[in-house]
Amino acid sequence: MSDRLRILVTGFGPFPGAPYNPTQALVERLLRLRRPAFADVEVSSHIFPVTYKAVDLELPQALAKHRPQAILMFGLAGRTKHVRIETRARNAVTLLWPDAAQTRVRKGSIGLGPDAMRFGPHTLRLLHAAQATGIDARPSRDAGSYLCNYLSWRAIEAAATNDYLRLASFVHIPPLARGGALRRKGNARITLDELVDAGEAMLLEMVVLARQAVLNS
Repeated sequence: MSDRLRILVTGFGPFPGAPYNPTQALVERLLRLRRPAFADVEVSSHIFPVTYKAVDLELPQALAKHRPQAILMFGLAGRTKHVRIETRARNAVTLLWPDAAQTRVRKGSIGLGPDAMRFGPHTLRLLHAAQATGIDARPSRDAGSYLCNYLSWRAIEAAATNDYLRLASFVHIPPLARGGALRRKGNARITLDELVDAGEAMLLEMVVLARQAVLNS
């Protein structure tokens, strides 16, 4: 395993009600970035199928394969018109909506533990980094009760228990039209290019944060 700093960037595939998930395109674009700040950083990616089984199986596999010091996760918020920087994960799972494999959970909580777990104060740094690009980004205390929240919970658990992962963050993005833009009130648009700019800023900030966390560990 390389001694270079390692960042894992993740997205999700399609799911019921969202046959096109723009997090895939966003992650692909971020992985193609070539910047001096990334010269000594290994940036890897993973796209999760939108199932509970896939998260439970593939998150540990991806962490073991890439051994990242930080994980930056993206998910789709179909009813939100701005970028949401999640500050916590709730111990909740929806009983109403099945996952992409048509699996329905049998209880409304993820497991034993507190009602919520926080990502940490670094989320504020990511928020400011995104906002500095001019995009409408806001903090969020509710990651929902579907797969985005579930992955967030599992990632926070992993950051607290394994010996290399220091930081985890989750960002919800709005849906994009296939042409790459979302129409909003006043004809304002968030384009894929704007999301890539904001994603790049957050990724750069994660590099700084992860490097600090490693030095302080």
